[in-house]
Amino acid sequence: MQPQSSKLFENVLVVGGGLMGAGIAHVLAENGVHVTLVDQNARELERAQQRIVKAHERKHSETEVQSILGNILFSTDMNEGKHCILAIEAVPEKMEIKQAVFKRLDELLPPQAILASNTSSLSIAAMSSVTTRPAQVVGMHFFSPVPSMRLVEIVRGINTSEETIEKVREFGEQIGKELIIAKDLPGFTVNRALVPFLNEAAYLVMEGNDPEEIDRGLMLGANHPIGPLRLIDSLGVDVLLFTIESLYEGFNDSKYRPCPLLKRMVGAGHLGKKSGKGFYVYS
Repeated sequence: MQPQSSKLFENVLVVGGGLMGAGIAHVLAENGVHVTLVDQNARELERAQQRIVKAHERKHSETEVQSILGNILFSTDMNEGKHCILAIEAVPEKMEIKQAVFKRLDELLPPQAILASNTSSLSIAAMSSVTTRPAQVVGMHFFSPVPSMRLVEIVRGINTSEETIEKVREFGEQIGKELIIAKDLPGFTVNRALVPFLNEAAYLVMEGNDPEEIDRGLMLGANHPIGPLRLIDSLGVDVLLFTIESLYEGFNDSKYRPCPLLKRMVGAGHLGKKSGKGFYVYS
């Protein structure tokens, strides 16, 4: 893919250098956007750079990889991105952490800047409440792995303006993504339907069914490209547990009751691929 400069946002601040933040920075840089990727942890930024290089080495020459990396400034100082008029937050899924980031972004960035969250389930309205620009706060929920997953959910908070929605939609298209609009309710659209399905698969395991048989059955019987349990391991068992707990709390509905097995697995550190063990064992 040849880099293309964005007409709307040529400089974007991404806050959070973890798996999602690195993936978002990767996609933006590959499409010619100048990215400032910020994380308080310098080691996390090193890992982010390694992930991006590893992803590109298989399909790009060394010169092309360096060109893409040249579009990313890795920094522990958020002030490096103070000129950006779009910021995408990708920090851990805890409201107090996200609100602290949004408050800081609101103070730092120009008045016209749009503040976006990559949250998969938390309230956009609650994040906007700590800013002086609630109409310019929006959800941009990328899916993992960001470089290969085409979808971005644009989440319309109660205060988000139509102008903000349209600008973010156009930008998403410019970086090669497909967009859907979701309302600001727990789980938005995709996770609202997907997470209970994954939670139910965990119940099947807890009741004694074999993970391989469950995955094979759903792949063959529902034409899914990957079984639900391998998908959970890829996403992170802890991430699924947090999201289903958010749905349970947000809707106060027993159909979202988290599977007790998920809690036991998280307590034991069996988080999926990232820990080496989840529903399956990884070398």
